[in-house]
Amino acid sequence: MPEPLFDRVALIGIGLIGSSIAHAVRRGGLARHIAVQTRREETLAEAHGLGLGDSYTTDPAEAVAGADLVILCVPVGACEGIAQAIAPALKPGAVVSDVGSVKTSVVRQMQPHLPESVHFVPGHPVAGTEHSGPAAGFAELFDNRWCILTPPAGTDPDAVGRLSAFWTACGANVEIMAPEHHDMVLAITSHVPHLIAYNIVGTAAHLEEVTSSEVMKFSAGGFRDFTRIAASDPTMWRDVFLHNKEAVLEMLGRFTEDLTALQRAIRFGDGDTLFDLFTKTRAIRRGIIEAGQETAAPDFGRSPHARAQEPGE
Repeated sequence: MPEPLFDRVALIGIGLIGSSIAHAVRRGGLARHIAVQTRREETLAEAHGLGLGDSYTTDPAEAVAGADLVILCVPVGACEGIAQAIAPALKPGAVVSDVGSVKTSVVRQMQPHLPESVHFVPGHPVAGTEHSGPAAGFAELFDNRWCILTPPAGTDPDAVGRLSAFWTACGANVEIMAPEHHDMVLAITSHVPHLIAYNIVGTAAHLEEVTSSEVMKFSAGGFRDFTRIAASDPTMWRDVFLHNKEAVLEMLGRFTEDLTALQRAIRFGDGDTLFDLFTKTRAIRRGIIEAGQETAAPDFGRSPHARAQEPGE
């Protein structure tokens, strides 16, 4: 077994992503000690029972003391408060990161509070399921998924390299980009699709002409996939939309324009426009499969009894 990449890793928050990191660290022997922190005693007890860490606390400052890698695995709206809480206890030279689906806001919230003696390298593992909580995690979550790092200008390249090596050892492919660019890319590939899923499932729920039992009984594959996405953690996604609103609103504007064009094509029987669009989108689906980011198995490789392991962000 090679030497661990880090001596002590502190995980602030132990839901799906935090617990999956813990499993991946165990699998790869990436740290000698995992410190687990979460706000609620019952969640901490659950994490303890699952053996996710080596030490457990509800105090974030206690968790990060002596850690050379700190990862915030919390909704993006909580990042500023945690940065303030942990700042005095951070070890000089520590790498501080996160897993949030929004990066510009995280930089804005955290960077002013962190001491200059630490290395701040925000991150976003683009992986997840609709499940949440400590028991939802598994080591394979990041295998062949992407983790995007968005280091602010002037960040120590060695620190970025160490965190990149960590995520690679967790099974992920690593990409580095500017926070603003990340937020625009994720707005269209993740955030707007989630918003559409929440909306269409909500619309179905409010239809007076269709009962809830009919919605569940006659759900076709497309609607079932929307309900899977719409089952994602509400706190996390509330914060995503509030903290990436400029990019989301920009992409929603473009989506609305394209949807209006589709309405026009349907209204006037313009089959060529519909066929051309559907042909292009089918090619994108094939490209995603060829890139190894999805399976071509029937029913997208899912069954009612299988755990969904597609990217959730």
